[in-house]
Amino acid sequence: MAAGKTSLGKRVARELGVPFVDTDAVFVRRHGVITEFFAAHGEPEFRRIEAEVIAEELAAEGCRIVALGGGAVLSERTRELLNSHPVVLLMTTQEAVLRTANLSRRPLLRDDPEAWGRILKERRPLYEEVADVTYRTDRATQEQLVRRVAQWARGNGRSQRPQRTDRSVSTEEHE
Repeated sequence: MAAGKTSLGKRVARELGVPFVDTDAVFVRRHGVITEFFAAHGEPEFRRIEAEVIAEELAAEGCRIVALGGGAVLSERTRELLNSHPVVLLMTTQEAVLRTANLSRRPLLRDDPEAWGRILKERRPLYEEVADVTYRTDRATQEQLVRRVAQWARGNGRSQRPQRTDRSVSTEEHE
């Protein structure tokens, strides 16, 4: 959450010459502002629809970059779908999030900015379960990250991910 998925994803997609899709933006076009949807319908309904949007986007034809919301991994269905796609995990720190994120647009952080650390602790095992490679967005410039992610994608992202037990590349290699 708030690690820079959209801004980095757009730039990597441009570098690779492929379309970019932000599933949060798709949700907003169809159902309205996420914070308002949360208030009116609750998180469980948001997560249900979010999983449907992600399933549609992952099933679409062609190579592209798809950015998922930070809570998307809470859905077992979404995690299962991600197993057949190359997945880049972007990580950052709470300090970087509080410094750069627009908290008013983040329903889980708006009233409790310190919740980011608790949320990460809960979700981290799920992130690591689906990730093939991890990049720290707080330790490199956008240009460096675009180059690194695009290079990784050129080597790993265009074919279906092979079945393997150790799918994750060490974070240290990408800091």
